[in-house]
Amino acid sequence: QVQVVESGGGLVQAGGSLRLSCAASGFTFSNYAIGWFRQAPGKEREFVAAISTDDTTTYYADSVKGRFTSSRDNAKNTVYLQMDSLKPEDTAVYYCAANGLSTVQAMGINEPDYWGQGTQVTVSS
Repeated sequence: QVQVVESGGGLVQAGGSLRLSCAASGFTFSNYAIGWFRQAPGKEREFVAAISTDDTTTYYADSVKGRFTSSRDNAKNTVYLQMDSLKPEDTAVYYCAANGLSTVQAMGINEPDYWGQGTQVTVSS
C-alpha cells in the first residue's frame, strides 16, 4: 500500500524557519523524483520545488529560490524541505508528490503518481 506522509508544518513568525518532511512507503522511493507543491486558500496549487532521484539535482520556483532547500535520504525513504526566511505569502498547505518519470524541471507540469495528504504552514506577520 502506497503511503506518502508530510509532517513538520506549523505556525511560525515571518523570518523564521520550518523543515518539512515527506516519508514514503509502498513503492521504490529511490526511483522517484519528489516534488513539493503548495495551495493557499482561494488559490490554485502551485509548484514549489523538486529533487531528483539521486539527490544531485534540485529545481525551485522563483518565489522560493534562495530561501527553500530540498534534500533527500533514500535510506530513510524521506525527502525534506528546509524553509528559511519565511514570509506571510508562504502560508499554504504543502504537499509532496512522487513522479517516476519526470525530470525535476518538469515536475510542475507532469501529474505525479502519488500525493501526500498535506501539512499546513502558517507564517504570521
